[in-house]
Amino acid sequence: MNVSITGTGSFIPENRVRNESFLNQKFLNSDGSKFQQTNEIIIEKFKGITGIKERRYVKEDLNTSDIAFIASERAILDAGIDKENIDYIIFAHNFGDVPAGKSQGDTLPSLAARVKHLLKIKNPKCVAYDMLFGCPGWIEGVIQANAFIKSGIAKTCLIIGAETLSRIVDPYDRDSMIYADGAGAVILEESNNTHGIISHNSASFTYKEAYYLFYGKSYNKSEQEIKYIKMLGRKIYEFAVTHVPSAMAECLKESCFDIREVKKILIHQANEKMDEAIVSRFYALFNREVPKDIMPMTIDKLGNSSVATIPTLLDQILKGKVENHHLHTGDVIIFASVGAGMNVNAIVYKI
Repeated sequence: MNVSITGTGSFIPENRVRNESFLNQKFLNSDGSKFQQTNEIIIEKFKGITGIKERRYVKEDLNTSDIAFIASERAILDAGIDKENIDYIIFAHNFGDVPAGKSQGDTLPSLAARVKHLLKIKNPKCVAYDMLFGCPGWIEGVIQANAFIKSGIAKTCLIIGAETLSRIVDPYDRDSMIYADGAGAVILEESNNTHGIISHNSASFTYKEAYYLFYGKSYNKSEQEIKYIKMLGRKIYEFAVTHVPSAMAECLKESCFDIREVKKILIHQANEKMDEAIVSRFYALFNREVPKDIMPMTIDKLGNSSVATIPTLLDQILKGKVENHHLHTGDVIIFASVGAGMNVNAIVYKI
């Protein structure tokens, strides 16, 4: 028995925030000092490294659980299932519901419970819980659902990745330009064919790396009461290009597929240069050149929405909304992610 994705759905906010929107922003160094460079130069360098030209933010009347509900409804419709037959709802996020203009995350009740409530699922045997695993949370949720189904305790699972990062960024930190909002969801079901999840790999590095991403004070020393998402960018880059390629390689070897059979790599949309370096090092482990169009990217238009990047990317490709990228029955693909914890994971999947 294999486990397959039978439906996908996503919510991409309509509000486009282009890089030009940050031209009058007051960016500061971590010590509170001003940058010597102009915002024009800061933004141009930012685009060159991350590939981001614009990102999406949700409207003020929507929250993380709201957009997750919309993505979930679309995934359920796409799968053509009865929502009452869902055994598990696994919701990957990191900050809970953060209302517009507020700073405190709300996780009581869990966001998974909120989505189940919004879906109006009556079945108490549908178990809903949240997954806190950094940006790789959605993949880890899929891995857990796979285990539930293969063990026989579940037949159908809904796995969600959603975040509204625009509400927990320090406006004085230039890294704030990276983050975005979005939601993606999939239905996972048992399958009797050779398609679906073939192998997976996960790891948590916490001895030295636990606080590469953390909650910290504003770079504006006069506004120190509220904490925001912070990161040690250089350390994260070095960590990612070191550990993600090997995690992907181990996963591929376990699957018994040849690297030449891989059609697409759907990697967490964190940073264009970093993702390119990860994929390049992955292929170098097999003494291969990176194939053309192997890595679809949406970060240029959607930014980094953490746990939502991969499920939204998958849904967009399957719905024909990513130019020059398509998936066909029988294609072998790799999902891979890296993020706070520090965590890495990968899945080899056959469409």
